[in-house]
Amino acid sequence: MIKLNLTQRIWFSFIAILVMVALLIGIIYPISLKSTLTDETYRIIEQEQTRFANPRGEHNIPHSEIDFIERREAERSVGHLLLMNQRSTLEGDPVPNEVLLEMGENAYNQLARRGRYELTYNEATLFYVIFKIYTTNGEAYHISYMWDTYRDQMVNRLWGRLTYIMLLAGVLSLIPAFWLKHYLRQPLASLGNHFEQIADRNWKEPFYWEGDPEFEKLSNQFEAMRQNLMKYDRAQKTFIQHASHELKTPIMVVKSYAKSVKDGITPKDNLEQTMDVILEESDRMEKRVKDMLYYTKLDSMKETPMENERFPFGSIAYRIEERFRWHREDVKIIVNGGHVNLWGDKELMGVLVENLVENALRYAKDLIEISAKETDDEVIISVFNNGENIPENEMDHIFTPFRKGNKGQFGLGLAIVKRICELHKGYPNVINVKDGIRFEMVFEKNTSE
Repeated sequence: MIKLNLTQRIWFSFIAILVMVALLIGIIYPISLKSTLTDETYRIIEQEQTRFANPRGEHNIPHSEIDFIERREAERSVGHLLLMNQRSTLEGDPVPNEVLLEMGENAYNQLARRGRYELTYNEATLFYVIFKIYTTNGEAYHISYMWDTYRDQMVNRLWGRLTYIMLLAGVLSLIPAFWLKHYLRQPLASLGNHFEQIADRNWKEPFYWEGDPEFEKLSNQFEAMRQNLMKYDRAQKTFIQHASHELKTPIMVVKSYAKSVKDGITPKDNLEQTMDVILEESDRMEKRVKDMLYYTKLDSMKETPMENERFPFGSIAYRIEERFRWHREDVKIIVNGGHVNLWGDKELMGVLVENLVENALRYAKDLIEISAKETDDEVIISVFNNGENIPENEMDHIFTPFRKGNKGQFGLGLAIVKRICELHKGYPNVINVKDGIRFEMVFEKNTSE
């Protein structure tokens, strides 16, 4: 298949349109024009026939005789003759017998008062109109005829003029074609340059186009894409920086402790305590790596269908309550609304509630409440703890990746909660209440059931 660039496509489309128009005109126009002029020929004959007869029914027969064949050279010459029967000519212009015979047969068989006919003679077409006249001696027939000379000459003249008009239109249409080429090429070339810059990861230069609304819309879409790419690039760099920073400390601890043990030195009181520190830091690194992998995994889930199902809130809430019950024996965990039905990916919903509870355990004094409730339009999952309120300047960043509180670990737990919430077409919220903090995950009811 031949590949064409934009300029070639414009020219190809332009030429194709001209060819199609020319073909349509070349086929339909002559047929339509010929039919129209045939009707006009009959109309002229009928007008001449009416003018030929006076209002009293008497006929003004021309005294000059024009040869039947020579009438072809006279463009709008109309001949007349009167018949009393099929073969006898009373008055009028002389016509060949074979023509008179056909005219007489059509006249004799004509039922209407007036009829239109045509015949071919000497490779030319003769149009004639038969008008039936009632006289005291019986029926007479007024026959008026005209050659196709007028029609054919008019077709040729109009076709010739149309050809000139088409040629002139084709030449003049080159002007808008060149303008269209320039009009399309300039913004697309500019857009292409910006795409090349983005391909080279250089997206600092903005792109705006003013003038045409369609190109303005395209430039706005491009600019939105550029902003998203910049935002994603910043987030990626931040993610890598924070991940490197968070992993750097435990790696240094493990490395230094392992080196000390190798040199026969125990940083702690004994070897067992030293190895406990190494294992603890290794567990921290493992947890952080898992969180990072899980957080990036959630991005890919936007483009893949989730395994949604309908399940009661209690099926995940009671399991999490039992799991975290012994993490802090001084904290009581209560589950409310276990009968509320949820619609979504059960595993992801479990991770959401688990991260909220794990976060609450670090701040709660002695109470954590896990609950779910439904309204007419929404289903709300909330986790309350009676710890200290969150400072107002931290409220807007609480779900931002790597933003840790004063007792935070890695700063990805609540970011994962937000991402899971968004995957289920919901949104997270955090509220400082009188006696603690409440995290709420709000979902549309029609999405959750």
